[in-house]
Amino acid sequence: MVWYPSPNHDVRQRSIDMLLVHYTDMKNAQLALQKLCDGAAKVSAHYLIDEGGEIFHLVKEDRRAWHAGVASWRGVQDINSASIGIELQHEGHKGDVMADYPAAQIDALITLAQEIMARHNIPPRHILGHSDVAPYRKRDPGEALDWQHLASKGIGVWVDNNMPLNVPPLYMGNAGENAGEAVMALQQNLATYGYDITCDGIFGGKMQQVIIAFQRHFMPQKIDGIACAALQSVLQSILQSIIDDLIHKV
Repeated sequence: MVWYPSPNHDVRQRSIDMLLVHYTDMKNAQLALQKLCDGAAKVSAHYLIDEGGEIFHLVKEDRRAWHAGVASWRGVQDINSASIGIELQHEGHKGDVMADYPAAQIDALITLAQEIMARHNIPPRHILGHSDVAPYRKRDPGEALDWQHLASKGIGVWVDNNMPLNVPPLYMGNAGENAGEAVMALQQNLATYGYDITCDGIFGGKMQQVIIAFQRHFMPQKIDGIACAALQSVLQSILQSIIDDLIHKV
């Protein structure tokens, strides 16, 4: 690990209970480091991992790095104060396509994330992507990040659900029978999981962005903004797995 200090940090206002993963959306790690350490840029993260797996430590964990921006999760608005931020060097999306993350980089992420989770007692359900906490403006770390593999290492949650609910798909402009009630129920489940979403029974553009963020994380093979029966089932299974985990810990 290389200590590469950034001046962009301040005092935390709450205890750490989240880990947030990003991609840099930049050509290479050196350019990313320059930006993350530029006082005028006013952005930073606690760590950056390059394509080869080298880890750069930019901000001490007890300080508030500036990586999340306008974001929310489970009612928390100051995500920077509540989280540790890890940037993965990656050029980001090229249109709607993105390259895979190198194995060495993911191996380094797994090791670092496990250490951070242990230090701060962060639960797997609070390992998130930037697009989870800021679905209306961000899409990193993107669908190329293998969340299923990370969850197998204790980093994040995942469910294997091959039994879709017997419900119709929901999508923007859907005016089917009882669509409003179904949309409201889905919104409530998304909000229970943690997304910042208005529960009004209306499937508008913002709800579509939340569905896309959910798909990037849990259904990367299908990113279309449509809440199909399989998506609704996966969401319910995730909520049940979290409840079961909390009960087990009690």
